[in-house]
Amino acid sequence: MSRTDTPAHAGARKAKHASSRRRGRRMSARAPGTRRCLVLACGVDDTTGVDLDSGALVRLRIGWTEAGAEADLSPFDVIDAAWAEDPERDDLAQPEAVTVAGLPERVGTLRGRRARRILRHLVAPDEPELLGFPGTSAPYWEFRGMRPSVALVVPRRGPVLFRRREDGTVWARFSAARSDNWLPVEDRRAMASLWASRRDRLSGKDLATALSFRPHYVLVAVSRPRDGHCYKTVVSILPRP
Repeated sequence: MSRTDTPAHAGARKAKHASSRRRGRRMSARAPGTRRCLVLACGVDDTTGVDLDSGALVRLRIGWTEAGAEADLSPFDVIDAAWAEDPERDDLAQPEAVTVAGLPERVGTLRGRRARRILRHLVAPDEPELLGFPGTSAPYWEFRGMRPSVALVVPRRGPVLFRRREDGTVWARFSAARSDNWLPVEDRRAMASLWASRRDRLSGKDLATALSFRPHYVLVAVSRPRDGHCYKTVVSILPRP
């Protein structure tokens, strides 16, 4: 330490250098035959993310159960995944779905300016009906593969997270697409935050405290058929990266 340095100055300089090193880190080279994706939500049925080559939203069907593994990817993880030879692109309710061969490899995380730029171009347009149909569900036979099955929403108001006392399920309420939306939640982190709070309703600062971040995006997806119907569900509540 020089004579003009104070412990505070030295500490600030070390922190700056450490930050520079973190920003300078690069992810490993992508394995041949794989696609690099930014994860937005992860569940047993599928993992929703962004194909970083095309910039498009994708729903990756990963065989977690068959591999005896846990669906443990987190939002803003970056993964390399190989598309299966038979990618099962014939689901008319989920045209973005693609089957993955084996398990994906987590290669890092992506936040900051680049992540914000990617997500900004994917925000759903302000249309009268979220995902192109009214209400919370539609019969499977009505889907023709012509409308998206996933939407990244920046709410005008909300979200509000609440528990329905009649059945104990967790729902979210938010205003978007010129409508007031009440949808079931499948985001495990958000559900756990509500349960841990021991409250039936969270919004505003209380919700941000429970989640450990201020909600900025709501990711809504159409479920697989259940008793002949597909349902809109909240698969992830996300911060501004």
